[in-house]
Amino acid sequence: MPRPVPLPDHVLARRRRIGEQTRAARLERNLTQESVALRAGMDRATYVRIEQGQASPLLDTLILIADAIGVPLAHLVRD
Repeated sequence: MPRPVPLPDHVLARRRRIGEQTRAARLERNLTQESVALRAGMDRATYVRIEQGQASPLLDTLILIADAIGVPLAHLVRD
């Protein structure tokens, strides 16, 4: 079901920050987007949208990504 009201800018900014932190963690470990996506059980396109802040992943998905990268979940969502 589509969201009836656009998300506030601060929510979209935090989503982008999570994507940036995810990308930074992946690069620190010299992992490719493809390898993280495979380890997390998703397709690369979905993972790329998360890194770019274009997708709003479920908590379970963020946990799988953190595990695939090898960092605590808090590392991806810290302010």
